[in-house]
Amino acid sequence: MRFQLTDEQRDFREEVRMFAREEIEPKARDLDRAGELALMTEELSAALMSVASALALHLGVAAVVERFGTDEQRERLLPEMATYETVAALGLSERNAGSDKLAMETTAERDENAEKRGDDEGGDDESVGEWILNGHKRWVTNYLDADVVLTYAKTGPDEAAPHNVSAFLVPVEEFEVERVWDTLGARSAKAVEVTLSDVRVPDDRLVGEEGEAYVERGRVNTGVNVPARGVGIARAALEDALEYVEQREQFARRIGDFQGVRWTVGEMAERVDTARLLTLRAADRADRANRADSGEDLSREISMAKLHATQAAVDNANDALQLHGGVGYTTERHVERYLRDARLLTIAGGPNEGHRDALAEAVFARHSQE
Repeated sequence: MRFQLTDEQRDFREEVRMFAREEIEPKARDLDRAGELALMTEELSAALMSVASALALHLGVAAVVERFGTDEQRERLLPEMATYETVAALGLSERNAGSDKLAMETTAERDENAEKRGDDEGGDDESVGEWILNGHKRWVTNYLDADVVLTYAKTGPDEAAPHNVSAFLVPVEEFEVERVWDTLGARSAKAVEVTLSDVRVPDDRLVGEEGEAYVERGRVNTGVNVPARGVGIARAALEDALEYVEQREQFARRIGDFQGVRWTVGEMAERVDTARLLTLRAADRADRANRADSGEDLSREISMAKLHATQAAVDNANDALQLHGGVGYTTERHVERYLRDARLLTIAGGPNEGHRDALAEAVFARHSQE
């Protein structure tokens, strides 16, 4: 079931579309670089993290198409994606494939009975290959506003992993919505669970090499978007806390004059600066690796930024709420939303526990090479 937009929502969408055409599309080449993406994501997340999340997922799909798609796919999709006339969502996670993406159960089988179509002018028949997709996808953010879902499915045996996963551009009309999740935070970017039942997808919807989508995905360095969102929330929480403690008075003095409060605010600022520096370092390394197409392992830089920035978001939001007192626990202030949104970031993009493992492995690996 698709939701119908109200007139106000249509007007709002048109305003956003004009903004995308006038402000984002002219800068699309720059925004495609991780450094600029990190800066943009921080600013958006400081205002509303859900917007940054939706845009980052959309751009992540565009990055895959740009890097591994055919010329026809790039020419057809990328201009429309740059203006948001075509909105993309990501179909990767499943019920049993959270951190362990290779445990996905969605399959794509090539139809051996390929149809034939003749040239309109009586030329030779041409084979039209098709794939049949079955399975489900969970946490498909952007789905309710999307036109197409980059859907990952197994096209080979488990023994061939990780060279047994392919990616397909599947129109949203081909899915059935099973559930729209009611989440703690990021409430304006709805996550959806969907199913595919004998969905036929033509060969020209295959993105990248058959069986190599999971490996190819690892070569697209989009991992800075979650840390950048964390920096944005951490900074917004700091700014709101500063404004509040400088004007709130108790015991005939501003609460910002109490030493304990000042120490807390100073620590919040330290978290923001450290998180931003780690994120920008990871973005710089990602840009250099992408330009050289080196396949360099960036797990040390990405995981370090992700761990610090997302925890900084949680800690700063929590401290900001505490400094606001009772009013911080109400929806009159933004700080309660910061805390709800920040909590997602320690899970999204791979749980922080997994990134701790990846960071430790990278540190030991680098030490053994020195």
